[in-house]
Amino acid sequence: MVSPIDSRATSGAPSARRALGKEAGQSLLELGLITPLLLLLLIGVIEFGRFAYVGILVGNAARAGAAYGAQSLAQSADTSGIQTAADNDFQNNGQNVNTLTVNSSTACGCDSSGTPTTEACVGTGAGLCTTGHWVVMVSVQAEGTYASLFKFPGIPASVTLNRTCTLRVNQQ
Repeated sequence: MVSPIDSRATSGAPSARRALGKEAGQSLLELGLITPLLLLLLIGVIEFGRFAYVGILVGNAARAGAAYGAQSLAQSADTSGIQTAADNDFQNNGQNVNTLTVNSSTACGCDSSGTPTTEACVGTGAGLCTTGHWVVMVSVQAEGTYASLFKFPGIPASVTLNRTCTLRVNQQ
C-alpha cells in the first residue's frame, strides 16, 4: 500500500510543486546572500598570499646579496655587486627591480665563543684579537614594495617590506 504522502509527491500534486518551488527560491536567495561574502574571502586570501610571496622574495634578495658579499673580503666591500646579486634574484622571480632598494654594510669584531664584539674594520688593531678570532660580517638590507590588486577601504594600497640578512665573510 502506498502512503498518501508518497502518492501525492509522485503524482505531481499542485501543493507538492508549490512546496518545491518555494524551497528552490529560498536556496537561490541564500546563494545570492552568501556569494559576495565568499568572493570577499577569496580576494582576501589571494591578497594575503601575494603579500607573503613578495615578503619571501624580498628576503631572498637580501640573502642573495649577502651570499655574494660573504664570498670574500673584496666582495664584502663591493656594494654594486651586492646590489646586482639582489636585483637579479628579485627580477628572476618576475618582480620589478625598481621597487627594490638594497643597502649593505660590513661589521668587524672578535668572535669569542660565538658572540662577536664590534671593532673598527680598518686602522690600528684591525684584525687583531686578544681573545677569540677576527671576523667580518656583511649585512644586506632589502626593502621592497607590495602593491595590492584591489583597493579596500581603510587598508593601504601599498606596503613597504624590509628584510635583512647578515652572513660571516669567508676570509680565506
